[in-house]
Amino acid sequence: MTGEDLHQLLLSKWGRSYDIQIRRTQGKIFVQIMWKYLEQASFPLSESEYLEHLETVSNYLNAWGGTEQFAAFIEQTSDRPRTGKAVNIPIDLGERASEWLLEEF
Repeated sequence: MTGEDLHQLLLSKWGRSYDIQIRRTQGKIFVQIMWKYLEQASFPLSESEYLEHLETVSNYLNAWGGTEQFAAFIEQTSDRPRTGKAVNIPIDLGERASEWLLEEF
């Protein structure tokens, strides 16, 4: 999965270029679809910065082997990002969890 694939997945599901963040909480990794999006005037990133950020997120998903988990969750969820509430997607790192949980994002 590339950053562009990630972008298209968001656009297909919700019609907006939502911000994506990676969070580590209680020994688990979550990818969060935030409520701010590129098409808003107040969005803090330019289009090129946003696409670069998505490329970084997709690189992590690829390294974790989590692209299929992520895509399946997006397709199946009825949740949508809204002000103050992100869509949280847990990523199961399997046996390699300890390798990634030591690293800072």
